[in-house]
Amino acid sequence: MSKTISAIATANGISSISIIRLSGERSLGIAKKITKRASLDVRVAHLSSLYNHEDELIDQAIVLYFENPKSFTGEDIVEFQCHGGQIVAQEILETTLAYGATLAEPGEFSKRAFLNGKIDLTKAEAIAKLIEAKSVDAAKILAKQLKGDLKEFIDVSRDAMLKVTAYSEVMIDYAEEDIPEDILANIINQLDSLIEQIEKIVDSSHRRKGLIEGFRVAIIGKPNVGKSSLLNGLLSYERAIVSEIAGTTRDTIEEQVRIGTHIIRLIDTAGIREAQDVVEKIGVERSLESIAEADVIIALFDISRPFDDEDGKICELLELNRDKIIIVVKNKSDLEEQFSSDVLDKFLPIMVSAKYEFKALTNKLESIFTEIGSDEELMLISTRQIDAVLKTKEAILEAKEPLLKGELEFFSYHLQDAITALGSISKPYDSEEILDKMFGEFCLGK
Repeated sequence: MSKTISAIATANGISSISIIRLSGERSLGIAKKITKRASLDVRVAHLSSLYNHEDELIDQAIVLYFENPKSFTGEDIVEFQCHGGQIVAQEILETTLAYGATLAEPGEFSKRAFLNGKIDLTKAEAIAKLIEAKSVDAAKILAKQLKGDLKEFIDVSRDAMLKVTAYSEVMIDYAEEDIPEDILANIINQLDSLIEQIEKIVDSSHRRKGLIEGFRVAIIGKPNVGKSSLLNGLLSYERAIVSEIAGTTRDTIEEQVRIGTHIIRLIDTAGIREAQDVVEKIGVERSLESIAEADVIIALFDISRPFDDEDGKICELLELNRDKIIIVVKNKSDLEEQFSSDVLDKFLPIMVSAKYEFKALTNKLESIFTEIGSDEELMLISTRQIDAVLKTKEAILEAKEPLLKGELEFFSYHLQDAITALGSISKPYDSEEILDKMFGEFCLGK
């Protein structure tokens, strides 16, 4: 990490301020050349003119110097806070490169912070996900992880397993003696408790992943029940074509919309029925895929028409997806009702008019997401973290069987696997390839 890296740390586009960040041992020297200043005080905002390598004025900007090791990366860092826009920021970046800096890879600043012991992987992943968060609740969860809540759980659990392993290793030397029953029971209780905690955390993490990624909400129903009208209404503009012709929507349409403090991914699907042509069949197949991937299903029924076999097919789909959150909506409340079905009563249907009034639906969605967000359980925020705790659980289960048989060598072997798997969430083995892959998913300049 001897090279000094540089990148624009703010998103592309027009803004009032752009930030260019330098990190490495040459950062201060490069900053002095650009500012023509003899020195920069630590953690002091300097208003300074900036010059390129041809001694031409670029901008007047705020310059901040953070001395190692008291910086984000643990190295010398300099930040230039210039006027926004792509041109000025790019010229400052090119000037840092002309003076010997290297363009940073995506996530390289965070990777250096990790390698220099400033953050662990739980905090690094929380930083990345905080940028992507689709709800206020997600931001709160990630703030807790930045504070160290997940790391604390890992450290406490890992320490408990290390103590059990150490005891097991001592007992191996006295193999001719039986393990005292009270100690055996205590070990099993500790392992069972950890398994229970892991199961709760994984279940909660799956249910709440939409807080970060955005909940996928699929609107389904037979043709012409008002799915596209509802989508347009929720978006407050004409996104989908609406007509009286059945099968107008041939493909899924996905848009983001804010419901309360949550940004959701709203999916308008093609009408589900026995399709008559190849294109419509593909649309129906994609509708079924959207249902499988959805966190929430809004099943729309047209009450101005009698319940028919196509409505019945939708009901069958709902029964097959009872593991998901299902909201049954009776549409066209502004028209005379001709619809009757006892099958839907157990879903507690909501009455709306997709064209005129659907407040009851948005209120229902907001209450569902708020309830999910109120869960106080720890949350795993990446597939990598979930895989690690599941491997931990599997290794613990494999360790219990030899423990009950008194085979302490095998017990210790499997428990070591559990310790390694759990520890990998915060500090994995130092594999450059794994770290490059993980930090490569970060934003440029982060």
